[in-house]
Amino acid sequence: MVSFSCNKCGFKRQVTEKYAGKTVICPKCNAKIKLPENFPTPPPSKPGRYSLEEFVKKTSRQDKGQSPFELENEHLLEVNLKTRVWTKAGSMISYKGEITFTREGVLEQGMGNLLKKTVSGEGGRLTKAEGRGILYLADNGKRISILNLRNQSIFVNGNDLLAFEDSVKWEIKMIKKIAGMLAGGLFNIKLSGSGMVAITTHHAPLTLPVTPGRPVFTDPNATVAWSQNLEPEIKTDISVKTLLGRGSGESIQMMFQGEGFVVVQPFEEMYFQGG
Repeated sequence: MVSFSCNKCGFKRQVTEKYAGKTVICPKCNAKIKLPENFPTPPPSKPGRYSLEEFVKKTSRQDKGQSPFELENEHLLEVNLKTRVWTKAGSMISYKGEITFTREGVLEQGMGNLLKKTVSGEGGRLTKAEGRGILYLADNGKRISILNLRNQSIFVNGNDLLAFEDSVKWEIKMIKKIAGMLAGGLFNIKLSGSGMVAITTHHAPLTLPVTPGRPVFTDPNATVAWSQNLEPEIKTDISVKTLLGRGSGESIQMMFQGEGFVVVQPFEEMYFQGG
């Protein structure tokens, strides 16, 4: 159907496509009206709410740019891979292109790291992704934050490290002064150099400043990362253990002294607990 109006009297009417190109008589003033040869094509109807078309459009990949790391959303990392990237084992959910995946070699980072992995259980957590394409990573729906290191260093809990560029150097580090503590959960990864790093947290992270003379204490199970110039110590709170009658997250703490920052999350990932 198409609407037309008489130029003489202003009368309006709708007619079907079969009258295209024909001359019609205005029923009001008997004036002749020449209709166009081609009627305009009506716009397609919009899909209704919750339609399949709406779902596909809403959840399709968004073009975020061409940085090595981009956030597709808060819980999904897009890696624009051109050579190699290191990822948390098991974090790949999808990819396009020619990409191969290899678990980290036993001697990839030398004998020093091999010994630490044997004790700490960090071994086998990293995978090399090599090739060209687009890679999508996620970790149990955790929130992702991207850090762009520029000749800087940061310490990250191994379980909260999602990915980092090949240009970033990494080394497993041991927290000092752990005599008498339980094994496990005491090793973290030092990332240094220049390049992008993706870390994960349960919900939104909180960054706490550390200043001289004002140490910050954290639950190891909620501690995500800290700045390069801080060396945390493991501290036991005997009064809490005595009060509760058994080990708890509060009985084992990390103490940060000096100047820098520490990142925590509002969630406790149970690596270890006091006995």
